[in-house]
Amino acid sequence: MSHTLFPLRKQRLQRSTLAVPGSNPSMIDKAADSDADVIFLDLEDAVAPPEKEQARKNIITALNDIDWAGKGKTMSVRINGLDTHYMYRDVVDVMEQAGHRLDTILVPKVGVPADLYMVEAMVNQIETAMKREPRVQLEALIETALGMANVEQIAQFSGRLEALHFGVADYAASLRARTVNIGGLNPDYPGDQWHAALSRMTIACRAYGLRAIDGPFGDFSDPDGYRDAARRGAALGIEGKWAIHPSQIELANGVFSPPEAEVTRARRIIEALREAEAQGKGAASLDGKMIDAASERMAANVLAVSAAIDARAA
Repeated sequence: MSHTLFPLRKQRLQRSTLAVPGSNPSMIDKAADSDADVIFLDLEDAVAPPEKEQARKNIITALNDIDWAGKGKTMSVRINGLDTHYMYRDVVDVMEQAGHRLDTILVPKVGVPADLYMVEAMVNQIETAMKREPRVQLEALIETALGMANVEQIAQFSGRLEALHFGVADYAASLRARTVNIGGLNPDYPGDQWHAALSRMTIACRAYGLRAIDGPFGDFSDPDGYRDAARRGAALGIEGKWAIHPSQIELANGVFSPPEAEVTRARRIIEALREAEAQGKGAASLDGKMIDAASERMAANVLAVSAAIDARAA
């Protein structure tokens, strides 16, 4: 193992991330009682320009009026892009008026590490001015060719960053890729055309201690397609996926929750290796298969997710 190690910066249960437009208060109210692990209230793409200011007010009101923590929710706000004139007011108003009720800010279309530096500098100053303890973390959306070209450098940003999300829709637009459905597969491509991007982002996350989250699947009338996309992401190391419709929450939670049989086997792996260790052995056999220290690390990942799910349920 290298002497250069980047432990996980922040453990959060994030199997499902429900996207809710800030311009729709009734949807915000319903989201509070959903089974989503994380909710991001959106000020960006889901909100039309004439509605931006009111959406910001709606979000501030909702953050303050609803007991999100009591409902077991991690709360995020997706601000507008740094190339817009809405962004600075998003950060200032939300942080000053409701920052104490917020967990993360989701920064869209991050292209270079300096994009995160700008948002973090504002967050730092506001929390300092308001005499608040540092609380609000950052998440970055990788959804442009520039962002993917710089994803390793972005992942190394050493401040409040704790997760990267893959924004497939804008990524496809940035590449001018032909796609038939947001997050869906193009039948002209021999396989999954998003595999390389998701894999690269996930590797960057795991190398530098970040969580890796997959973005939207646009056809909410296709639960099988959603499950397939989520399973492909999980196979790569992705730990959660967006839900753009409430019906997708259960699908995400199901795919990214380890089955009971997998949890049981993880516990048995740990037990078998402890027994082998007591006998002076570094490896063991379980159900006819060799297990070793790498098996223990994989088992520990499963048990960590299982423990987080149990903690949320409790």
